[in-house]
Amino acid sequence: MVIADRLGILVNQVYGDPESYGGGALIVATIAFAFQIYCDFSGYSDIAIGLARTMGFDLMKNFDAPYLSNSITSFWRRWHISLSTWFKDYVYIPLGGSRKGSGRTYLNLFLVFVISGLWHGAALNFIIWGSIHGIFIVLEKAVSRNSKQSKIHLSSRIFKGVFTFVIVCFAWIFFRSNSFADSVFIVSNLFNFGDSFNFYDLGLPKHEFLLALLLIIILILFDTIHRRYNAFKLLHKTNFVIRGGFYALIILSIILFGVYGDDSVSEFIYFQF
Repeated sequence: MVIADRLGILVNQVYGDPESYGGGALIVATIAFAFQIYCDFSGYSDIAIGLARTMGFDLMKNFDAPYLSNSITSFWRRWHISLSTWFKDYVYIPLGGSRKGSGRTYLNLFLVFVISGLWHGAALNFIIWGSIHGIFIVLEKAVSRNSKQSKIHLSSRIFKGVFTFVIVCFAWIFFRSNSFADSVFIVSNLFNFGDSFNFYDLGLPKHEFLLALLLIIILILFDTIHRRYNAFKLLHKTNFVIRGGFYALIILSIILFGVYGDDSVSEFIYFQF
């Protein structure tokens, strides 16, 4: 409600009429959608996991800081883990998995992601979205098979992380666009910077835009710390007063900063799937 729905206002305005915006606005809206869908779907999953736990069911983790990945392969180990696991068990392995040679392995991997695109919707946009991920998964598999593994330097990890995020965001264009024609327009105009634009003309007032930016930075920092130290276990080790104060702060933040009254951004994105 605080991050996803706030970013959704900006994304809906730009993607609702992409021809009215230049490359800068399209790039900002695409990055905003990357974090919108992550916060929306990860939050939706956390609610499902939490509600299930109150009834005695222990569901699997569905997200694991996916935007800290340094490859598309790693991204899909961390993004929508339940769906990835299902496709592995019920599509990839029945197709033959990696048991019938490298060529068949690459084909099976690609088919899994094309089918994943179709699972989201029988539309060309979703097929392209799945195909982009499938192509890079196959390329990474082929490169890793034919290269010696060595220790990756920090600068290389950062470069790979940024490159992965760029590829994921590029694929999100096809996932989010209202039509294939909109996708083509956005992709062909991403670097059209002829018209200057103001960040604050994208549907969010200045203070709302800055708040959204601050929240994204906090989110990235939290995911980074959580992956290294498991922030939730650290929290559970604290005394009741600190833990209760943290929960109260979260609830208060939702009440104060949540986005209300806009039906176009308040529904979970994945409800449509």
